[in-house]
Amino acid sequence: MEQAIVNAAVAEAQQAAAQAAQDYIRQHGEDWYCGFAWVNVYEKGSTKLGRALIKAGFSKAYGGGLQWWNPSGHGTQSMSVKEAGASAAARILKERLGVTAYAGGRAD
Repeated sequence: MEQAIVNAAVAEAQQAAAQAAQDYIRQHGEDWYCGFAWVNVYEKGSTKLGRALIKAGFSKAYGGGLQWWNPSGHGTQSMSVKEAGASAAARILKERLGVTAYAGGRAD
């Protein structure tokens, strides 16, 4: 897959994640539960798509595949806000790139 296509999909996913984080805060506020969120993409880093994702900001995941931490870029500590953004980003990546992508999260 071409780098430009991957870059466009990742940029769209980041915008969707940022919007989802803002929407969550507007509806629910920033809850007290602190944590992290990310997107896992089950693609090897050695494939053409994997290399393109790494160039677009992904890194190798501990459990295999690739991951993108805090795709919304929001500075909150609220795990719920970050998870809303990660879910939106995973959805866009699935739609645009046809990859298996899941949002993940963990409490701090």
